[in-house]
Amino acid sequence: MEYLWPTLFAIALVLAIFALMAAGWRSRKRAQAAFPELPAVPELADAGLTIPGQYVSTTKAGDWLDRIAVHGLGVRSGAELELHPEGVLLQRSGGVPLFLDRESIEEIRTEGGMAGKFVEKDGLVVLTWRLGEELLDTGFRTRKAEDRSRLLAALEELTRTNTEKNG
Repeated sequence: MEYLWPTLFAIALVLAIFALMAAGWRSRKRAQAAFPELPAVPELADAGLTIPGQYVSTTKAGDWLDRIAVHGLGVRSGAELELHPEGVLLQRSGGVPLFLDRESIEEIRTEGGMAGKFVEKDGLVVLTWRLGEELLDTGFRTRKAEDRSRLLAALEELTRTNTEKNG
């Protein structure tokens, strides 16, 4: 009986923290209501490379803490990254597919973390891309470390081809 009140207080505190977190997420979604719609996934040629891993999140470019809440872009999930001649397709478990047209990809780099997911140095592949006027960073972590170098080489080839066509 002597632990009843401290236990009830701890439970109430945890519930209050979860309620505040949910309210913050809803507020972020309302603030981002005018965010552009995601591009539709076009008819794609066969994938040249498919790599399983984890979709980390999408943030405003350069601000790895400013998660995009709308369209499910701020929710971490399992994913498969498919590389097509037209661009990159992220098939997210429980989320809508995210297609990054190759012309929209502006930079590819590695990072040690973003938006609540921190890993070893250069453990995340980050694609900086443009959606309308918004410049965004999308993070992906390969399931196997050896897949990261294959993915980076293939992404560099995709964007180099893009640069050669536009340059």
